[in-house]
Amino acid sequence: MKRALITGITGQDGSYLAELLLDKGYEVHGIVRRSSSLNRARIDHLHPWEHGKKQKLFLHYGDLADSVSLVKLLYELKPDEIYNLAAQSHVRVSFDIPEYTQDVTGVGAGRILEAIREVGLAKKVRFYQASSSEMFGKVQEVPQTETTPLYPRSPYACAKVMAHYLTINYRESYNLFACSGILFNHESPRRGEAFVTRKITLAAARIKVGLQKKLTLGNIDSKRDWGYAKEYVEGMWLMLQQDKPDDYVLATNETHTVKDFLAATFGALDMDWKEYVKFDPRFLRPAEVDLLIGSYKKAKKKLGWEPKTRMAGLAKLMVEHDLELAQREAKLNAD
Repeated sequence: MKRALITGITGQDGSYLAELLLDKGYEVHGIVRRSSSLNRARIDHLHPWEHGKKQKLFLHYGDLADSVSLVKLLYELKPDEIYNLAAQSHVRVSFDIPEYTQDVTGVGAGRILEAIREVGLAKKVRFYQASSSEMFGKVQEVPQTETTPLYPRSPYACAKVMAHYLTINYRESYNLFACSGILFNHESPRRGEAFVTRKITLAAARIKVGLQKKLTLGNIDSKRDWGYAKEYVEGMWLMLQQDKPDDYVLATNETHTVKDFLAATFGALDMDWKEYVKFDPRFLRPAEVDLLIGSYKKAKKKLGWEPKTRMAGLAKLMVEHDLELAQREAKLNAD
């Protein structure tokens, strides 16, 4: 039985990845931060007492800001695979808390890599780093590939660039099997409510049932490459199953504006988004990323991976999920 360790297991990607690995027979361990309130809704259904199976999911307190906890955990677990998905991942918020973002998202990856070396796992473990399309920022070519020059435009993106190059450095310096997945925007019903796609689908559903009247957004002309998170975590896993470590872009090779996502979402509910959406400059970033579109040719050729769900289908999938939530909320309010 393979043993995997996931940082960020309670997030969107971490929960889907945990599901995938458990289905493949892995023993899965996740790092969670201690807080006064639990934030484990995305993985609650995976606990063994929910389905009577032998326990294969284990959670451990730890933090990417605490190298000692990482070293101790690696000494204890000696995992076969490590997936570093944890980060302060909200781009707009990274402008408000740049130092924390740099420490957790950038230096945190270095702490894990150094912990691997310190514990003596460099020749045993396989490491995945969650890199981001935000690293391309002010894009230097279209579409973006694994060799496109990076031009980060936020503290979050700068921190991801640091983590990305640290991963390459440890691969080349210590012969560590380390891969970076440069993932373009990937969404799902488990996406955090502060992210624009989920903000849109939740608002549309709540407006449909009368719980909300308007939706306020910033730049709706930004172009993004949107895919389905559940499909993207399979690409992560495939990267660590190859004979040699490498870096891969996961994307759909399609770009759409936020307006397009609004139209697809509200259209799925037979509404016109223009009647409900307002602009607020407070949601603008100090430096914008205007266009992202990724080529997944390398991933298709070497991993056999390609996206199946496109933007319109993704928006429909998400808003139908959120409509059920809104309808339940409306019923509770009525009762």
